[in-house]
Amino acid sequence: MIGQLRGRLIEKHPPHLMIEVNGVGYCLQAPLSTFFILPGLNEEVVLRTHLIVREDAHILYGFNSKEECRLFQEIIKINGVGPKVALAILSGLSPQEFADVIITQEVSRLQCLPGIGAKTAQRIIVEMQDRLSKLNITASSNFSSTILSGATLANDPVQEAIAALVSLGYKQSEAVKAVSKVHHSAHCEQIIKDALQGLAKV
Repeated sequence: MIGQLRGRLIEKHPPHLMIEVNGVGYCLQAPLSTFFILPGLNEEVVLRTHLIVREDAHILYGFNSKEECRLFQEIIKINGVGPKVALAILSGLSPQEFADVIITQEVSRLQCLPGIGAKTAQRIIVEMQDRLSKLNITASSNFSSTILSGATLANDPVQEAIAALVSLGYKQSEAVKAVSKVHHSAHCEQIIKDALQGLAKV
């Protein structure tokens, strides 16, 4: 199992990124919360990782913190919740915010995330109740306090933001509508952050 990578960040197109380690490029998928604090291209980055092996592919997932990685590993154990939904959860909620949702049983807040209906939201809350204590989640940051790198992810940050939201499972129309309300920023990271906050209030 590949548990951590340290290398040079050479590509980032949410939710995909590539890290070069000793001449080898590792392709990863990561939640948007990790993208928000990535360094600039060609700078060194260290990510916790989780490898999922399927019949048709080996997919590596990267996370900025141990808490996010462990939470991802627990979420994908829930019946009917795959890696794509887990990434959507971590993109829309910090580990502490997720813990708050589970403790207060905010079904509606989970349903705002793509790929999560009422039954799945209820299942997540029920199954995660007993798992939170062993996760020892201490993160307290959220998107409103995230320090962004300031580097744009693409030449067209609006289109890049829309593509990132669609890749998480939001419908194209939902992504376009959410971004259209906030695309005053020139930075893709900020557009995504503001759009996610708007989608969470739907």
